[in-house]
Amino acid sequence: MVNSLNGKANNIRKSIIQMICSAKSGHPGGSLSSTDIVTTLYFHEMNIDPKNPKMENRDRFILSKGHVAPLLYATLAERGYFDKSELWNLRKFGAMLQGHPDMKKVPGVEISSGSLGQGLSVANGMALSAKIYGKNYRSYVLMGDGELQEGQVWEAAMTAAHYKLDNVVAFVDFNNLQIDGNVEDIMGIEPLDKKWESFGWNVIKIDGHDFKQIISALSDARKTKGKPTLILSKTTKGKGVSFMENVCEFHGVAPTEEEAQKAIRELELVEQIEL
Repeated sequence: MVNSLNGKANNIRKSIIQMICSAKSGHPGGSLSSTDIVTTLYFHEMNIDPKNPKMENRDRFILSKGHVAPLLYATLAERGYFDKSELWNLRKFGAMLQGHPDMKKVPGVEISSGSLGQGLSVANGMALSAKIYGKNYRSYVLMGDGELQEGQVWEAAMTAAHYKLDNVVAFVDFNNLQIDGNVEDIMGIEPLDKKWESFGWNVIKIDGHDFKQIISALSDARKTKGKPTLILSKTTKGKGVSFMENVCEFHGVAPTEEEAQKAIRELELVEQIEL
């Protein structure tokens, strides 16, 4: 299973690099840091059907940090929601795949996101609806660490605990970099584990690039009753591409053609080593 997930994640990372380079615009750093989490959700965890994206009892994935749309698009294409050729139209006028996800145009996108801080509230609403109507689907939401500086996140954290939404699983992509620099320098958010626990959440800390840890955390979340689960995932901005790793500038800067080719070569080398 882990080898299979590694292969899928590598394909998704290559697509992210290629589509952002082609568009000459986009957000590679956070897309790459979250890839292993989203790959695990779409290829191991969630109850979904690419041929029936609106299946009533499907699990819901909410990309709260909507600027890493290239990650979601590449994953949806890899999973079979639409043809991969669409990826090369990223951010083009009139294209299906815009700079932030559009639920009206893109199959598999649950919410048009981009304004930070709102995703957990949306996930709560979907999860509460499942509780009210006796459905067993779950809501998964991915947030950035810098996003936790938004006040609405904490209102939503209180709400999820108050209504005992054990069908909500939130991931924090904790790469410690945001568009303007180091998260702690801009607005400190630590200690995150204690804060979320004090809000009534089950908190699990993991390496967000270790598939076994991600799978184990998701299993623990399913077993947890009466409270939502936060999976605090330590990650590396730009993961998988050496010259992008932990480099703040690649938060929202597209690689050049030369840089993209170098990145693809690195990712292909990883594939050969894994084989």
